[in-house]
This record gives sequence, C-alpha cells and structure tokens, in this order.
Amino acid sequence: MTEVAQLIATIKWQLKQQGLTYRDVATALRLSEPSVKRLFSSERFTIARLAQVGELLGFTLAELAQEAQAKAPRLRTLTEGQETELVSDMKLLLVAACALNHWTLADMVASYRLSEAECLKRLLRLDRLGLIDLLPGNRIRVTVARDFDWLADGPIRRFFRGQWQNDFLGASFTDSGEAMAFAHGMLTASALAQMQAELRKLRARFAELHDEGLAAPLSERCGTGLFLALREWEPVGFASLRRGAPRQ
Repeated sequence: MTEVAQLIATIKWQLKQQGLTYRDVATALRLSEPSVKRLFSSERFTIARLAQVGELLGFTLAELAQEAQAKAPRLRTLTEGQETELVSDMKLLLVAACALNHWTLADMVASYRLSEAECLKRLLRLDRLGLIDLLPGNRIRVTVARDFDWLADGPIRRFFRGQWQNDFLGASFTDSGEAMAFAHGMLTASALAQMQAELRKLRARFAELHDEGLAAPLSERCGTGLFLALREWEPVGFASLRRGAPRQ
C-alpha cells in the first residue's frame, strides 16, 4: 500500500470510528456527496482538501500522517514483563482493558471511580509499556493488534484462571446475549487441526465485529467475553475406570 493509500485508509477508518459519513465530508468541503466519493475512489486529494478533512476529524495533517504510520503491524504478543506489570495493579489492568477497547479518558472517568489524574498516571504507564501511544489532548492510539495473544501460561492467563475464570463461568448462560455450548467427540488429528483453524477464524471475526462497532456511542456497546477452549480430554471420572488405571 502506498503512503497516500494508507493515509486515505486512515481517514476512512477515522470517519467510521467517529460515526461520520461522506455526506459530512461533503458538507465540510462544500462539495456534492458524489464528488467526495470520487475523491476517495481516485485518491486524488490536494493538500488543502486533506487538511480540511483532517480538521473535520480533529487532526492536523501531521497527526493524520502519524495515524497512518501507526497502521503498521502492531504488537501481537506481550512480554512476560509487560503482562506482569499489568496484573500488578488492578487499576492499571482496568485502564488497559478500557484503552484497548478504544475508550476515551472521559469515558473511563465517567464510568469508574477513577480520577482523571489516576487515569492519566496509568495511561502514561501503558505508553511506557508500549501498549498505547498517548497523543496530544490525551487521545489514545492503541499499538496492540486486536486479536493479539496472551502468553501461554503467562501472568495474564494465570491471573484469569485464579481470579476471573470461575466468575466468568459461574453464570447461568440463559439470559439474552449469553450462550454456552459444550461438545465432546472423537476427532482425528486432521479434524482437530480443522477445528483449531475454525476457532482462529471465529476469534478473528469477533475482532472484526468489535472494530465495526467502534462508531457507535459507548452507551450502545457492552463488554462481552468470548471464552474458547479446545483440548484432548477425558473426564477424570471416566479415566479412573479405564482398565489398568489405579483404583481410587
């Protein structure tokens, strides 16, 4: 992708995130909506036009260029040290979760018992950890891929198993918006690999739906957990009855 194409793609992403349409751009540029569509299609923006669109989005041209550059590959895993620091401070973990879900500083202060100073202190820590870039005006740019992986048996996964797993699985899963399914079967190695691929696709789709909803107001979005697990497994009660197994 050329630099110009990446800049246009960034503008489109920002329009979507802010809930703005080509009609809004047309009004700002004093053009017809079809003319604006042709501009985006041809990618033949003048510097002046780009500056006008940037003003509509609340960005300078330099900041738009930085945003475009930030679309480069993002972190897909954290280090042991990064995860350890996150779980060392519950407020830091909370602010990290909010930031990675594209909440603003104002959203965090309005929703949780956190002062602006407490939030800023932790956002600066996240900036130093490399999880976000804290921009002028306390805007937050996430530098972690949406579908990044926690370390296998790392600090975050151990924290989840010890602190939150029972809380998450303790629901009845009968309310609207809840679902639980459990299946057991005998799979070949090939079938198991196919199931793992399907789970990766589902996780990627979850990330896509998250991104598609960013334009909606925070009040119309809700934190949603999706727990995926797949392993070769035999219940311990069954295993104890296998021939040759030690008697309990």
